[in-house]
Amino acid sequence: MQLECQSCGARVELAPDQRTGRCVYCGSPQVLDRPPSPDRPNPTFALGFTVPPERALEVARRWVRRPLFAPQAFRKAKVDDIRGVYVPTYLYSAVARSGYSASIGENYTVTETYTTTDSKGRTVTRTRTKTKTEWRSLSGHHAVYVSDHVVTASRGLPNEELEAIEPFDLRALRRYGPKLVSGWVAEEPSYAPAECIQLARREAMAGIGRELHGFMPGDKHRNLQYSTEFDGEDLELTLLPVWVLPVRYDEEKPVVRLLVNGQTGKIFGKAPTSWLKVTFAVLLAIAVFAGAFIAFRELT
Repeated sequence: MQLECQSCGARVELAPDQRTGRCVYCGSPQVLDRPPSPDRPNPTFALGFTVPPERALEVARRWVRRPLFAPQAFRKAKVDDIRGVYVPTYLYSAVARSGYSASIGENYTVTETYTTTDSKGRTVTRTRTKTKTEWRSLSGHHAVYVSDHVVTASRGLPNEELEAIEPFDLRALRRYGPKLVSGWVAEEPSYAPAECIQLARREAMAGIGRELHGFMPGDKHRNLQYSTEFDGEDLELTLLPVWVLPVRYDEEKPVVRLLVNGQTGKIFGKAPTSWLKVTFAVLLAIAVFAGAFIAFRELT
């Protein structure tokens, strides 16, 4: 996709999945101002970077050195390639209305009399208390407002990875404007809103289930069943700041991607495992255990 540079008039080529770029002739940042479409609406909000690249690099370097069972080449890998990306996400809000049924248990104690034999062989009568549960059926309705639930709109950043660097402080959200993302990489959404709604519903359902379990009265409950409908659903396309750091440690191994929350500095990555180190650690533990067992046998 092309747009005209506002500084020198050159035609700037942008990748289809990006909204920002730099003019190759004058270096000025450019932001694509395209008409919105149902699958690619314009962003409503954006959250600025507050973590500088130096801090993100420091956090990433410490993280790379930490995993004891990672290959040594990974722990000594250079971490200097860093990119700040405005990742497209959707803020999902809705009213969730659930109908539920469950069995509620109320505990009570009873005193029982029983006979037993004491240490001298005599039959004696004693009492003890025992806890029992009375069960009753319960059904009803539960409503909760799901507010500002974040889901990814990027196929390049799976939702579980985005969740791993959450939360973002959404109180700092600003209305989107081209100047806010100028000079940064800003990705276009690659998931359609309908796909993100389905993802948000699945995640909201898991949270509603946990909330209903905590909502149940009594001392215990079982056989909780519920169905949920969502009303007043709303999606707002929001750009969130993420530092992306690819770590290359072996030409024959895939790159390990680190993500750093551009607002809080929280990091996520999946370190590779050196199975040689794992095997050595297991053998060492077996040897220590065997030595301790032999020493114990000799003492006894």
